[in-house]
Amino acid sequence: MTSVLITTLGGLGMFILGMKMMTEGLQMTAGKRIKAILSAVSSNRILGCLTGTVVTAMVQSSSATTVMLIGFVTAGLMTLQQAVGMILGANIGTTVTAQLIAFKLSALALPAITVGVVLKFFSQQKKTRYIGEVILGFGLLFYGMTVMKHGLAPIKSDPTFLDFFTRFDPSSAGGLLLCVVVGAVLTILVQSSSATIGLTMTLASQGLLAFPGAMALVLGENIGTTITAELATIGSNNINAHRAARAHTMFNVIGVFMMLCIFPFFVDLVQLVSLKLGAGPVDQVVEGDLVNVGRYIANGHSLFNVLNASFFLLVLPWLIKVAILLSPKEDEEVDFFRLPNFGDRLINTPIAAIVETRSEILRMAESASYTFRKTVKRLKDRDYKKLAKWRKVENHLDDMQREILAYLTRIYQSDVSESEAKEISSLMRMTNNIERIGDSVENIAQTIEDLIESNLAFTETAMVDLNALVDKVAEFMDLITSAMRQRPSNFMVQADKLENTIDAMREKFRDDHVQRLRSCECGINQGLLYVNLLTNLEKIGDYLFNIAEAVAGKK
Repeated sequence: MTSVLITTLGGLGMFILGMKMMTEGLQMTAGKRIKAILSAVSSNRILGCLTGTVVTAMVQSSSATTVMLIGFVTAGLMTLQQAVGMILGANIGTTVTAQLIAFKLSALALPAITVGVVLKFFSQQKKTRYIGEVILGFGLLFYGMTVMKHGLAPIKSDPTFLDFFTRFDPSSAGGLLLCVVVGAVLTILVQSSSATIGLTMTLASQGLLAFPGAMALVLGENIGTTITAELATIGSNNINAHRAARAHTMFNVIGVFMMLCIFPFFVDLVQLVSLKLGAGPVDQVVEGDLVNVGRYIANGHSLFNVLNASFFLLVLPWLIKVAILLSPKEDEEVDFFRLPNFGDRLINTPIAAIVETRSEILRMAESASYTFRKTVKRLKDRDYKKLAKWRKVENHLDDMQREILAYLTRIYQSDVSESEAKEISSLMRMTNNIERIGDSVENIAQTIEDLIESNLAFTETAMVDLNALVDKVAEFMDLITSAMRQRPSNFMVQADKLENTIDAMREKFRDDHVQRLRSCECGINQGLLYVNLLTNLEKIGDYLFNIAEAVAGKK
């Protein structure tokens, strides 16, 4: 008994490790393509579903795709409808894994492990190491299946175990419900529907589970996989992220409930489709194993998700409305001084973690833009009380910089690809330059304070010039915040032009100011303050150009 348990759990552990390695390796090798696919996603629900299917087939994990999508929704880079459409596709894409497992590829397990180890641990190139990780994961996955099969073999004729597994009989309502609940709980515990489906296939191939019972377990496993998306929203302040996770849960739970209502017909349909696709009889035994049942289970898993996605694509607007009703209510007032709450929910999915961080950097940039506009307004109205508010915003920018850099460092210390490492470097550069903009705004605010306290005023010409420079800096800020959402094709041309214009304006206005000093139109005290304002506005232009280069991916 002990040896059976140890061998079976060891095989399951090997399977999960292989699945995780394969998924992470695929994410590393396909990261750029995944981002390109996601950035081009259409609002058309059918195209969105197809996109979700393709991305999940690439990374071999619906949980990873769903977490990525929630990260994109949190960042505001994707609408709720786009994300939900893609989540429907993700559930179809994940069935590719089950189809792969159903093929008899165990003979390739040890050769794959050998090749994978050589590539992963002895290669100098990162890309080759990631490919090695995929191959090694593939080998471990199938070797884990083999170990589970050998572990369960001795109990095939044990009356105690046979009596236990006869409880998983979906012919009664209680037995059907038991199968679904056990499948859901197992998937929640191991955090991988592919692993529990692999275990289900092994039990069925050993004759411990009848095919209908195995299909009922698979339906439960589709419910259990939704927990990953729900966990990904913990700590998220983005209401659409909660709605996307809720829609995912509803999609699977309602779909399973509908399928349970016609369960006998569904089982017959799976058997009919499998036979049409060339599978042998479901009860065919070769050397003591049910050799075809894995194909039937994989086909049932695929058929359920295709039928489910097809139905919910038709009623997607209503699905979203119900998800909104079941999600937390949106706060009427947004906390401007809210700090990022990253947590650990996305740290193992670098693509999603980086996207979430980018959204917080955008919010930081918008905060800097806000305080800049509020501060320069005081040049006109000279409202000392309103001017004093800059201190709170500047402290907030400092706190945001510290939180964002700490989280980016954590992501960087995990296993990231070269392109992700480069992007993290760019995000750090953006964050630091936004904080420097805050420092320059602080200098501008202090200069205006001195101007008001000393009861000094600039000449009308000086004010016209100063306002023109302020407007040009504000235009540059708008370009940057807009490009951080979606970069235009001629972005760097615009950025370069604005930076050069700001430099030229500063030089001209400073020369004009010198002329006013010589002609005694302007006093020395206000003249020093005026030059200080010009200098800090020009510095902000430089910082904005640094951010522009980081947004464009330039060093």
